[in-house]
Amino acid sequence: MSKKNYAGIPDKYARIDEAKVVLITVPYDGTSSWQKGADKGPDAFLEASANMELFDIETRTEVYKKGIYLAPPVTENSSPEKMVEAVHKTTKNYIKQEKFVTIFGGEHSVSIGTIRAFNESFEDLTVVQIDAHADLRPEYEGSKCNHACAVYEASKKTNLIQVGIRSMDISEMDHMDENQVYFAHNLYEDWMDDAIGQMTPNVFITIDLDAFDPSIMPSTGTPEPGGLFWYETLEFLKLMFKKKNVVGFDIVELCPNENEKSSDFLAAKLYYKMLSYKFKYLNHNPDEDEDE
Repeated sequence: MSKKNYAGIPDKYARIDEAKVVLITVPYDGTSSWQKGADKGPDAFLEASANMELFDIETRTEVYKKGIYLAPPVTENSSPEKMVEAVHKTTKNYIKQEKFVTIFGGEHSVSIGTIRAFNESFEDLTVVQIDAHADLRPEYEGSKCNHACAVYEASKKTNLIQVGIRSMDISEMDHMDENQVYFAHNLYEDWMDDAIGQMTPNVFITIDLDAFDPSIMPSTGTPEPGGLFWYETLEFLKLMFKKKNVVGFDIVELCPNENEKSSDFLAAKLYYKMLSYKFKYLNHNPDEDEDE
């Protein structure tokens, strides 16, 4: 992966010493069990980002001016365990520099390392997983660092809330707190407020792009029918950024298709939207009532 500024932003906004945001890419696809190609996701995401307008209409902001440093990619791929260790180390290093750290995968196994780093750095952490799959297996295909195990550790060591789930193995029920799972088929009128009410003040968000319906996000490794749509997802994200201290996030499982670029662009817009919300509501008092 060639080193370029994120979204082609001017150098003055891309320097580590000035940037408030760090973007770590992890082009890893070592444990995918169906369609391969998530290792190409970061490049496709960056290419789409470079062709994106940088004024966010909803928040009336240009968040790139807060500074976004594109870190060297984490390229360790000798084993899932070593990849997770490298992601953990890299993520924690930038957290210690008091940056707002974001990660773009790669497959969902990279989140084992990111979540571990954030959980070690922030007290009483809630992990919000937006995903089609439960990813709660303790081990899969001989590894505890498989994509099917992405949030197993989080389920034991953090306050895990799962949203959009619509595919799982029966064995995963043993590790699931159904009171904090918002299955895709059962989302009701007030589910967002209920989910927010279950969160601790510090929140980390992990988004597997297969959470979205395949009609708007076909280019992912394991697409599942019946997913989330764009504006309802943004509404939930905006609520989290307004009501909680979102300490970081990752986005994973873009499996680009040369003949279908809209998925790449959705991933690019999603990332930028999340940054826009973060800095729009950075000093927001959650007790204030706002109509936005």
